Amino acid sequence: MFSFLKSKKTIENYLKNIKSDNILTIKLSEPLNCLLDYTYNFKWQSNFDENHEIMPNSKISYKKLVEFIKNPKNVIIIEGNVGKRFCSSLGADLKYFGGSGDIVNSGTVIINGDIDTRCGISMVSGVIYQSKKYKIKEPVGNIIEIESDIKDYKKFVSITDFLKNGNSKGYKILKPNRIISENLIISDNIIRDTVGARLDEDYIVTVEGNVDLSTGILMKKGKVIINGDAGKNTGAVLRGGTVIINGKTADFTGSDMKDGNIIVREDAGKYLAAKAKNGHIYSKTGSSIPPFKKYPLNEFDKKFLKSNGINNLKDYWKFSK
Repeated sequence: MFSFLKSKKTIENYLKNIKSDNILTIKLSEPLNCLLDYTYNFKWQSNFDENHEIMPNSKISYKKLVEFIKNPKNVIIIEGNVGKRFCSSLGADLKYFGGSGDIVNSGTVIINGDIDTRCGISMVSGVIYQSKKYKIKEPVGNIIEIESDIKDYKKFVSITDFLKNGNSKGYKILKPNRIISENLIISDNIIRDTVGARLDEDYIVTVEGNVDLSTGILMKKGKVIINGDAGKNTGAVLRGGTVIINGKTADFTGSDMKDGNIIVREDAGKYLAAKAKNGHIYSKTGSSIPPFKKYPLNEFDKKFLKSNGINNLKDYWKFSK
């Protein structure tokens, strides 16, 4: 009786149940970018050295942090503010580093400090707890705040993880966001990048408002609906599923896409489908990169657009190979 009044754990009680070997604590003297960034600042296009120590004489490298958090039993505690791209691609077994490209479990991060922009871009597993004393700066990544089980701490998980595993893990959504059946409706007015990153099941994410970079990146299945505008690289490296922007997008929509569909109600920008291999982009206006070209809609296209809420097909075109 009255189980709903059960008090939350304190951070001290939470940590009591974790073995000391599974806890790593670091104290920062200044904000550092790319901490727990599985991509090491997109190493394939930068000269980032993951073996470099995060601080002089710390004996903790960027790689050591990433390898430590790959164990789901492990907890990293950070005292101090962190910089940009914190926990980027957390939980992604990246092919560039010899991984499978799939989603894998990861551990827990506790931070007593402020978090700079793009925290959790393309994040797909793991948990971030942040003390309520501190702030997280927008845009954030593919994360959403849920009901916390630790007193005085906010709890963030990836949108992808919430959809796929929220029921089994007991995640509870916070208002004004809500979930109806298999549709997560986000209406908290927080600007996000990479919404729906690596989604590989038939769930729906609906955002009431604008988003920023790389919406739907690396999706295989499912649907992301943005009732607003989107930034650059919408549908980047899309491998399936559908991204719908009920507004306009910035440039490079569908860059590197391999399959799937992107619908843009307004202008889809320049450089559509740069380096794309396959898939379709539907829009009224936009400028594509060869071999993608602009084609009139066929009957299949018309049925597809109508099934996704586009009833007035006047001026729509399909961009494909």
